[in-house]
Amino acid sequence: MTARRRDAGPPQPGASETETLAGFLDYLRDAVAAKVAGVPEPQVRTAGVPSGTNLLGLVKHLTHVERWYFLGERTSDWRRTMRPSAGETVDGVLAGYRDAVAQANAVIAACTDLTLPARRGPAPSMRWVLVHMIEETARHAGHADILREQIDGATGR
Repeated sequence: MTARRRDAGPPQPGASETETLAGFLDYLRDAVAAKVAGVPEPQVRTAGVPSGTNLLGLVKHLTHVERWYFLGERTSDWRRTMRPSAGETVDGVLAGYRDAVAQANAVIAACTDLTLPARRGPAPSMRWVLVHMIEETARHAGHADILREQIDGATGR
């Protein structure tokens, strides 16, 4: 089965810097979540590459990254964030990701100056965090593209 997902696309030009950065980040977040949605067990946690990377683990990891950079919540073992436990479900991991994104977006919306330190402080700046999160999420969205295509042939953003 080969399916192609349609999406809303990236943000339009003309917005403020914060709106543009947050818009691209949301666009990528949506793409990652869409790659995982609808993938059944056990395929959603099946490693598609020798490193063990799997779709569910990518979303779990990105949840922790969102919480670290925007909410200041520490993670003691970053490798563990890539490995979903047997009890974690697709719906649960996606709900956790969406919750982290909503909380992060509230932090972004409250930021009046991108040069100020992000919540994890004292550095880096919110601008740096937004750009890094775009890079981090885009990188993992690419991984998710490949893993999803290996599972069922689905392509597209």
